[in-house]
Amino acid sequence: MLLHQTISQPPPYTQSVSFSSSSSSHLSNSLNFPHGSRISPHKKPQLIIKNRSSSSSSSSWSSSVSKVHSYGTVDYENKPATTVTWKAIYKRISLMGNPEKGATEVLNQWENEGKKVTKWELCRIVKELRKYGRQKLALEIYMWMNNRTERFRISSSDAAIQLDLVSKVHGISGAEDYFKSLPNNLMDKRVYGALLNAYVRARLVEKSESLLVEMKNKEYASHALPFNVMMTLYMNLGNQEKVESLVSEMLQNNIDLDLYSYNIWISSRGSWGSIEKMEEAFKKLKLDESVNPNWTTYSTMATLYIKNQEFEKAEDCLRKLETLITGRDRIPYHYLLSHYGSIGKKEEVQRIWESYKSIFPYIPNLAYHAAISSFIRMNDIEESEFLYEEWVSIKSSYDPRIGNLLLSWYMRNGFVEKADTFLKEMLKVGKSNSSTWEIVAEGHIKENRVSEALSCFEKALSNEGSSFWKPKPVNISALYNICEQENDENSKEALFEVLRRARVLEDDVYMSYLPFYKQSKPENELQNVEQSEGDYDEAGVDMLLNELQASI
Repeated sequence: MLLHQTISQPPPYTQSVSFSSSSSSHLSNSLNFPHGSRISPHKKPQLIIKNRSSSSSSSSWSSSVSKVHSYGTVDYENKPATTVTWKAIYKRISLMGNPEKGATEVLNQWENEGKKVTKWELCRIVKELRKYGRQKLALEIYMWMNNRTERFRISSSDAAIQLDLVSKVHGISGAEDYFKSLPNNLMDKRVYGALLNAYVRARLVEKSESLLVEMKNKEYASHALPFNVMMTLYMNLGNQEKVESLVSEMLQNNIDLDLYSYNIWISSRGSWGSIEKMEEAFKKLKLDESVNPNWTTYSTMATLYIKNQEFEKAEDCLRKLETLITGRDRIPYHYLLSHYGSIGKKEEVQRIWESYKSIFPYIPNLAYHAAISSFIRMNDIEESEFLYEEWVSIKSSYDPRIGNLLLSWYMRNGFVEKADTFLKEMLKVGKSNSSTWEIVAEGHIKENRVSEALSCFEKALSNEGSSFWKPKPVNISALYNICEQENDENSKEALFEVLRRARVLEDDVYMSYLPFYKQSKPENELQNVEQSEGDYDEAGVDMLLNELQASI
C-alpha cells in the first residue's frame, strides 16, 4: 500500500439509475453549503478565506512535501528568461497532428525559421513534458541537445534526468546501458540516485540493494533520499521488517529522517493494521523539531484510519489537513473529496467541491474525476451523473477515466443496457481508453462469455495509450478459471497472448497475483510478494515514488 491510494479505487455499489436532465488555499471549516445545493462552476459563491498565503506554487505531487533532501537535480538553469519561446515550442510539440514525427522535427523547424532556442528553454519544455508523463518526447529533446555539444553543455543533473527518461522509455536495460556510457565527470550521487529510482520502480530488489551498498561506499547515501526510495520498495513488497531496519540504520548513523521518511514509516506501519505503531511513529515526527507534518501526513493517516474503520480519528485528520493547505495547491482538495466520500460525508464533499470551484477559476479534469468518484463511493449515482453532464458541457478535452467511473458503476450493478447506452454516448462525445474495454470485459466475464471478453481485451490492447495498461489480475484469473472449467485450450492460449502483449509475463510481482502462476512457481520465488496480496494498482504503487522523483 502507498500513500493516498484510495483515490483510484472505487468500491462496488447498488442503487437504481436515472440520468438527470440537468446538465490550495486555507479552508475555513465554517464553509457550509446546503444539502444538495448546486452552484455553477462559472458562478462563484461569496467566501471569505482567512490566513491565506499570497504565494503561488505549482500543483505537482511534490509541492506538498517540505524539507525534502533531493539529489540536487534541476530541470533547467535557474536564471530569468521570458516564457514566450518555451511555451510556443511546447504548444507546437503538444499539438502535433502526427506524434510519430516527434519533438526533433518541431525543434528543427523552429530553427529553420531563423529562431534560436536556449538550453533554459529546452529544459523548461522537458520539465513540462515530464509533468504530464510525455517521457518519450522529453527524451527526444535531450537527444537533440546531445547532438549539438558545441551549443549545449550536459551536466550531471541533465544526465540524471536523461537516465530517468531512458528507464521509462527503453526500460532497465536501456537505463543501464546509458549509465555505463557516461563519462566519469558526470557520475555523481544524482546519476546513481536516478538509477536506484529506476531499479525500485521495476521492483528489482537485488539490484537495488547492491546499488545502495555501492552508493554507501561512495558516500552518496549520507542523506535520507536513497533510504526513502528503498523503504518505498520494501513497503510495496509488504516487507515491513526491512522498512523498520532502514529507519533504525538511519537513526544509528545519524542520518536525519525527513518528512518523506516519516510519511513512509507511518504508512508502512498503518498499512499492516498496526494503528498503535503508526501513531507511535507520528508522535516521533511531532517530537522532531527539524520536521513539520504537512497535509500529506494527515491524508495518509486518514487513509489508514478509514481502512481500520476509525472514522472519528479520520475526520480529525481531515480537519487538520484543511488548515495546512497553502498557496494554490489543488491536490489536497482532491484527497479531501476522496476521503470524505469514503466515509459517506456527502455534505462535506459538497462543501469542499463548492469551495474548490470558488477558489480556482479553472476546474481541470482531475478535479471532476475526484468529485465524481467521491459521489460514486457514496452510491449517489444521480449526483455523479449530474456532475458528468456538467463536465461534458464545459470540458476542454475528453478524459475517458471520468466516463469510466459511471460505466463501471453501471456494469458492476448489472445495468447492462444502461452501460451499453452510456458507452455509445461516451464514444460519441469523447473516446475510450484501455480500461474502458476492460470494464466491458468484466460484464462478459460475469456471464461466462469468454470470446466476447477476449475481444474486449483485444480492443484494450489496440487502444491509444495501451502501452501503460495492464489487465487486472482478478479478471485474468476469473477468465482463466472459466477456460479451465470448459476445457477451452484455445481461449486459454488467447488469454496468455493478452498477457504477453501487455508485457506482464516477466513481471513476477504482477504474475504472483494469478493463482495458476503460483502453482507453477517455486515457493521461494514468491516469498517477497506473498505478504502483499490485494488489489494490484500500478498507479497507486508508483505514486510515492513519483513524488520522490519529482526533483530528478
